[in-house]
Amino acid sequence: MTTIYLETPIKANIHKVFDLARDIDLHQKSTGKTNEKAVGGRTSGLIEENETVTWRARHLGIYQTLTTKIISMEKPVQFTDIMLKGAFKTMKHKHIFKERNGSTVMIDVFEFKSPFGIVGRFFNHVFLKDYMRKFLLERNELIKNEAESVNM
Repeated sequence: MTTIYLETPIKANIHKVFDLARDIDLHQKSTGKTNEKAVGGRTSGLIEENETVTWRARHLGIYQTLTTKIISMEKPVQFTDIMLKGAFKTMKHKHIFKERNGSTVMIDVFEFKSPFGIVGRFFNHVFLKDYMRKFLLERNELIKNEAESVNM
């Protein structure tokens, strides 16, 4: 299992950051490079517990679909989604939010496993972990900018 851990400090209210992190429309805006679109399940607005969304995006030059489900949610401190269908063997993304000194720390714990055994593990090590980290960092930067611009 490969794990990516990120902390993003955001000068904004925890409720605002929590809602931006689960906003499907903002997510689509943050993934312009991959042309990611919500094509099934919840396709707009704020995703809720037990809802699914199917994404279609171009990663590594290939259009792929990924269906995820929100399996737990405690507003405004956490939600967790898992992959139901997609290119990973397994995928789980914990979104955690903590108030700190009048700001919010958004924490991502993204765990995934590639298919194809040892070849998949090698691919994770040399390429996919960095690719996914950059993907998450770009998304987090947009959430941060959006949350902080509203507060100004």
